[in-house]
Amino acid sequence: MKILLINGSPKGSGSNSLRLSEAFLEGLRSVAADAEIERVDLREKQIEPCRGCFCCWSKTPGRCVIDDDMAELLEKRIRADLVVWSFPLYFFSVPGPLKNFIDRQLPMALPFMTENTDGTGSGRHPMRYDMSRQRNIIISTCGFYSAEKNYDSVCSMFDHFCGKGRYETIFCGQGELFRVKELSERTGEYLALCRKAGQEYAGGGIAPETKAQLSQLLFPKETFEAMADASWGVDRKTGEKEPEALSFTRQMAALYNKNSYDGKERVLEMHYTDLDETYQILLEQEGSRVLSKPEKPYTTRIETPFTLWRQIAAGEIRGDAALMQGKYRVMGDFDLMIQWDRWFGSPDREADVPAQKKSGKKPPKMVLMLLCWTAMFTGVSIDPKWGAFLALAIIALLPVLTLRRERNVYDTLTGAATALLCGLALVTGKGAPTLYLGYLAFGLLWLLSCFTKEPLCAAYVKYAYGGDSALQNPIFMKTNYILAAGWGTLFVLAGAAMPLLQHIGRMDLGQIALYVLMALMGVFTGWFQKWYPAHVAAGKNRL
Repeated sequence: MKILLINGSPKGSGSNSLRLSEAFLEGLRSVAADAEIERVDLREKQIEPCRGCFCCWSKTPGRCVIDDDMAELLEKRIRADLVVWSFPLYFFSVPGPLKNFIDRQLPMALPFMTENTDGTGSGRHPMRYDMSRQRNIIISTCGFYSAEKNYDSVCSMFDHFCGKGRYETIFCGQGELFRVKELSERTGEYLALCRKAGQEYAGGGIAPETKAQLSQLLFPKETFEAMADASWGVDRKTGEKEPEALSFTRQMAALYNKNSYDGKERVLEMHYTDLDETYQILLEQEGSRVLSKPEKPYTTRIETPFTLWRQIAAGEIRGDAALMQGKYRVMGDFDLMIQWDRWFGSPDREADVPAQKKSGKKPPKMVLMLLCWTAMFTGVSIDPKWGAFLALAIIALLPVLTLRRERNVYDTLTGAATALLCGLALVTGKGAPTLYLGYLAFGLLWLLSCFTKEPLCAAYVKYAYGGDSALQNPIFMKTNYILAAGWGTLFVLAGAAMPLLQHIGRMDLGQIALYVLMALMGVFTGWFQKWYPAHVAAGKNRL
């Protein structure tokens, strides 16, 4: 299959539309192994405007009298099985170089008049060549927040020479965002959709669901327009050039998701240490505002080199890794940093939904895992047989009650371990040995998880911090490793101490001490998971 990619952008390889087109063809080529793709950059070709002399119809039928690159390009156009028309929207139409190319297609037509049967125009000229096998797709970006109703003249023109309904389109608004590194995560999702569309097109056509996703906004209208306005780096009131860091801060503020507002107004203060410039972003119910001079007490303050923060925003380095290395620091409320994607992300984006929710199942829940251990400990301590039997029934019933919930490795190990311990109590009729082993097993489950990539507590709480992406955050991981080690040590010591306490007849004292220590550990956990990340972020402790 011969594919001709016509890049009609005056920007050449720097075209945003071209990025979409190449992603589409990458997907197509992954399915169609015989695809031969040839790209033509019109800005590099010499294509003079059509003179309207009609020599190609009368004096030199099928051949233009202008001696330039168009003769070669027409041959490629005629031979192609698929033509990909790639261009940005220029003043509600196609760019000048592409319009010249389209006008110079006149030699492909015959001069005779025929009726137009598809309702386009009042007549047409038949094609000199059989083009019925050729397929066409238009891929274009524009600078508006949406492509809707901005391509009327483009579609009308292509209806005339391709045939109404005989070509496919991918029109994307907010096209300039594809050149912004700081937004590569979001634009990357759209490019992935383009690749998917290419795969489907090779198989017969783009699926309706994919078309619907391609037509969705990259960002809400007000967010995009605020970013676009800020990107010019010009003060809205004076029209004068403003500092680069201020313009960048305005663009960052534009990403604020006001739907995350929880009744508490926040003041994010950005202090760029290398520029000695400070700006404040007010996160309010109606949206965000940027203050070029600090006016309010901050709730969160980030002290960072401007160059570093731009690298972080562009995804060139991880922000959490830079924080761990002490390259910048955070003062005040650290929760804003932990929930950054919540405050500066779109709630409508599919990528914001954890993979477990995409699968139709809810994330695993730690309380259900703890319920198995609690049922075993409580049941066996009350009655080694009947209590263990009741606990075993609860343990067996939980997987059935949680069919719509994901289960992780700790759920599986917990179910197996507690079932075996309940079985031991039923067989031996003794509760004490089962409790000792239970404490040891529960403690070892916590401790051994510290040698894995996902400590026990992190496997459950990560869903409140972005899912699997939280596992790449060294502060999050260190916090959970410490807590897992603490809980594991507590129960291993309890398992080792209980036989000694039973030997001296103070088993009841041991149980009370364990409950007290568990309560204190619970309070410590709630405090530590907030204090420690903020302590590290403030530069008071290096990992």
